[in-house]
Amino acid sequence: MVKAIEGAGTAEQTWLDWPAPARWPALPLDPAGPPLIVAPHPDDEILGVAGLMAMLDAAELVAVTDGEASHPHSTVHTQLELAAIRRDETAEALRRLGLGAAPVHRLGQPDGKIDEDAVAADLTGRLTPGRWCLATWREDGHPDHEAVGRAAARACAVTGAVLLEYPIWMWHWAGPDDPRVPWRRAYRIDLTPAAQRAKAAAIAAFPSQIAPLGPEPGDAAILPPHILARFTRSFETVLR
Repeated sequence: MVKAIEGAGTAEQTWLDWPAPARWPALPLDPAGPPLIVAPHPDDEILGVAGLMAMLDAAELVAVTDGEASHPHSTVHTQLELAAIRRDETAEALRRLGLGAAPVHRLGQPDGKIDEDAVAADLTGRLTPGRWCLATWREDGHPDHEAVGRAAARACAVTGAVLLEYPIWMWHWAGPDDPRVPWRRAYRIDLTPAAQRAKAAAIAAFPSQIAPLGPEPGDAAILPPHILARFTRSFETVLR
């Protein structure tokens, strides 16, 4: 269900005015050990579930790519430089969440060309029955997000792990009550004030994404304020 992610997308106020999330069940915070968090690109895990990670005070991260293709026409950084920058940003974000010692497994998959079978095999080796696996939603609209979501679903099916999918770009192209989204599977994670502050600090650890790299169009921010607004709510959402 890859979508054209363009334009301003659905305004955050439209989502905030939607009454349905108040009726979603709260996710019981009872994981069987540290959850495995799977990120297609550096910052996806922070945008999606940093508040949950902060409240659980435990996580193990699988970084599928280094996000080197975020600015393919940059006049400031090469892809190798961007990969190094984004690895450092992830480390700083985890530190700000209080998870600086969390294990990080870097798969080194090419940004934009993820090998779904290889990711599924890697995750299968890390998951156990009942363990939480948080990955981007299989129908999120971005090809890398969807490949990672499918790989995680396959690995959970084999191992008996619990799949929790977090949407990222769905908040952009969908709208309240959109029939393409399985809202019946939605759970909310109400964030404590401390978790909200930690998440905001972790998002700010990604200047390569939230601020322009330079004055040229190819160096524009990937996550301008109207997009970031969707990830500063008092709750997070997963599809279980």
